[in-house]
Amino acid sequence: MEDLEYNYIKRKLLTLTGIDLNCYKAPQMQRRLKAYLMRSGYPNWPKFFRTIQADPVKLSKFKDYLTINVSSFFRDPEKYNYLKSVVLPDLLRCRSTLRIWSAGCSRGQEAYSIAMLLAKVSGPRHQYRILATDIDRSALEWARAGGPYSADDVVNVSGNLRLNYFNAHNNQYWIKEELRRKISFNQHNLLADPISGKFDLIICRNVVIYFQPEAKQELYHRFYNALKPGGILFVGGTEIIPKATDMGFETASISFYRRKEARNSHFKPSRPRVH
Repeated sequence: MEDLEYNYIKRKLLTLTGIDLNCYKAPQMQRRLKAYLMRSGYPNWPKFFRTIQADPVKLSKFKDYLTINVSSFFRDPEKYNYLKSVVLPDLLRCRSTLRIWSAGCSRGQEAYSIAMLLAKVSGPRHQYRILATDIDRSALEWARAGGPYSADDVVNVSGNLRLNYFNAHNNQYWIKEELRRKISFNQHNLLADPISGKFDLIICRNVVIYFQPEAKQELYHRFYNALKPGGILFVGGTEIIPKATDMGFETASISFYRRKEARNSHFKPSRPRVH
């Protein structure tokens, strides 16, 4: 893909969707764009954009494709076991109320997984509230509805959890209302929208792997500022935060970073470019 063509696509997407492709790795995104245009049957990008601009359903479908909604319940079960046995008990030991943010929540599997764990490990004196956000409106609608989720989605969910928190019908699974009430689903652009309040735990997994290094650093810096001292950031299995100690984090375990009690660095992130 030529630079001129890609720059045109970036400008149109920012206008139509609010997605800034400058923050994403160009080779990966260009491959996805080429594949989508070829499958769509349109001869060129100008005609494609004219069509989706006049058709909200097609625009939403294209946005869904770009935001790469791939998730499942308890993805990487060993990490969730560590969350259940170490991270959440440690947080609950010294805090009666937990505020948790599932950032880039897709269709809600991650947020509901956390809610199921908290229901199991928290006691009667504990309270918790989960904020789940994503840029994709249709994914959020799916999450708010509590499904339907497929058999593949729930493959890591134990039989007891399925019985307690899901309604099953025709090999599809729906989250029960009791668990859905624990979570607020809101639309949010991780790199552009403000973050309100402080959190004890932030989960953002397999989202930043598509970002440019500068955008990653900016996002990690924003997560640091959104955590309470001693709060935990839970990232994807292949993700490592560059200059984590300079930023004010310490490693709690693989995929888990703790905000230090007192920040002693002068780290200043670069801002991702927005056109």
